[in-house]
This record gives sequence, structure tokens and C-alpha cells, in this order.
Amino acid sequence: MSHKKIKVLVIDDSALVRQILVEILRGAPDIEVVGTANDPFMARERIKETNPDVLTLDVEMPRMDGLTFLQNLMRLRPMPVVMISSLTERGADTTFKALELGAIDFVSKPKVDVAGTLAEFSEEILAKIRAAAGARVVGRSSPLTPAIVPKHSADAILAPAGVTAGAGPRRMLRTTDRIIAIGSSTGGTEAIREVLMGLPADCPAIVIAQHIPEAFSLPFTKRMDGLAAMSVVEPVDGQQIKTGHVYIAPGGKHLLVERDGARYLCRINDGPPVNRHRPSVDVLFRSVAQNVGPNAVGVILTGMGDDGARGLKEMRDAGAPTIAQDETTSVVWGMPGAAVKMGGVGDVLPLARVAEAIMRLSESVGAPAAVAMK
Repeated sequence: MSHKKIKVLVIDDSALVRQILVEILRGAPDIEVVGTANDPFMARERIKETNPDVLTLDVEMPRMDGLTFLQNLMRLRPMPVVMISSLTERGADTTFKALELGAIDFVSKPKVDVAGTLAEFSEEILAKIRAAAGARVVGRSSPLTPAIVPKHSADAILAPAGVTAGAGPRRMLRTTDRIIAIGSSTGGTEAIREVLMGLPADCPAIVIAQHIPEAFSLPFTKRMDGLAAMSVVEPVDGQQIKTGHVYIAPGGKHLLVERDGARYLCRINDGPPVNRHRPSVDVLFRSVAQNVGPNAVGVILTGMGDDGARGLKEMRDAGAPTIAQDETTSVVWGMPGAAVKMGGVGDVLPLARVAEAIMRLSESVGAPAAVAMK
């Protein structure tokens, strides 16, 4: 075989979970399970013996918890880690701490019917391990992103501009209200945290689509609310969008922006997954392109796949300035890379410069309206 297999070490205190993970991984032709460990002490020995490319790590384990182990690992021997996390509030909190410490991504472990549900998520587990193998922590230039044919485009939720309204996109009046739309996936929870912490309390309203399991979206929102100067909420359908607020799409639902006279509203939609995701970044960006137009700023951050690339191009075509996170600071440069390739990006910037660019660009898009209104 010409391609080197991805060597994976499975660390979990549950013999059943270890067995299921090993079965899933052994079924993939490009992955080799090089060992298992039931606690971090055994894991240390196995890492020395097997030199794995990726670890799967349970967050809650005996003798030494997963976070302490992860912290030591990232200090002494950084390598890609995919967390296997429980669907509890405590599990969610631990998972976000693990992502802060340098874990690439996580797969949620169900509370009931572990065998049935983990097998169901085998595609997700394999995709995340492949992405982790090519992620930034090991300094490779290209992620091993699996080719997955999307089931639906954003058309399934919202018709393209011009389809319902006749010829071409409608002219968008400039208003003083700007909206910043952000989309991300793998590595995105950390990237979003960094961007939000760099923005002032009176920043224009922000709408976010982050690929995240349903059980984790509210804990993530609460965590961001505790860290950011802005107020961060998980919106309900029809909620008005206001300056100084961040609206994070609920897990398992699409978030759209709708214009209602001079106001903007959040619309929550439980239509089919788009690009296999719900929330989908393409859906959010398309709604912003159609309803906010040049009064918006589009931002695409780190993530696997290409969800959001088409939507960002639609935003740029509608007159909105757009930003993509650069390859060097992205955990996986799938989504931003696809957006750049598609011609939807105005500025490609390192993560540390995204917040400043958002403020600069949002001031420039709002300037004509501010002058006209006074």
C-alpha cells in the first residue's frame, strides 16, 4: 500500500468502549490500531512503545484524569488527540477545557446503549481521526480529510438569491446595523473563544454557526458568555438581533438571519442537514448574504470539509467584506482553504488578527449609513 497508515492508540477505562473503538478503527483500510490503554499511566508506556500518530482519550479516567494527562502530554510530547467525551454537563465542561489544552476535536460518548450509538457514529469517529492526523499540532501541510459527498446544499433550506425574487439579488439599503457572521468546525470552539475575547462589549451583533453536537451547544454558549465582553446567547426563533450580543446556533438546528423592516431577527430551522451539518455555515452565510448584504462581515475559521465556502462567496458577491483564518493558525484548513479557492475571501489572516479586522471592516461597512443618518 502506497499510503502510510494512521497509527492510533485508544485510551479509555471502559473495556467495552475500547473494544468498540478498536473494531471501528480496524474496519478502516487507512488506520492501524497500535494499542490500547485503560489509564494514563499505561498510556505513557504505550506511547513510548508504539509512537502513535493520533490518540483517542477518554476525559474521565481513574488514577489520573484525562485533563492532567493531556496537559502533561501537550507539554512533553504534543500530538493530535481526539477526546471521547460523555454527554453530561460536566463532560461538556471537561471537553472544552481539553480543547483549550490542545485536543483537536471530540466525539460524544452516549450515556445509554454505548455499543449501538458508538457504532452509529463510526463515520464521525473515522473522519475526526483522519482530520486529527493531518492537523496543525503535528505540523503537516495538508489534512487527511475524507471525501464525503454532501447530501444537501443550502438550497434545501433557502433558495439562492434571484430564484424567488426574479432577476439577480435585490439591492440592499445600507443601515447603521451591521452583522458579523462567523462559521467554523474542527478547532472552531477555541478559535471562536480567541476572536470573541478580542472584541469589545459594544461590537456589532455576531451570529455564529459552529459544528457541535446538540448536547454541547448550550454549555459552549454559557462558557463563551462567561469569557467574552459581549453577551453570548443561544437564540430562540424570532429573537431580535442586537448590538453587543452574540447568537450561537443551537446544536442540531440551522440559524438564519431574517430582515424585518429595520430590524434583524434570528430564525431557527430544523430542516435537513446541509453538507451533512446542522447547523450549517452555508445556510447562515446565505441568509446573511440575502438579508444583510453589504452591511455584513463574513468570517470563516478553522474546520474540516468545505461547509461555508459557497455561502461566504455569496456574501462577498453581495458586497460584504470577508475574512478567512490562515493555514498556519488553523487546526484544519479545510473550510477556510475551500473558501479561498472559491474566491469568496477578501482577507486571509492569522487568528490573532481576526478580531481587529472584524472591528475595522465593520466600521467601514457602516460608515456611509452613519454619515447619512446624522
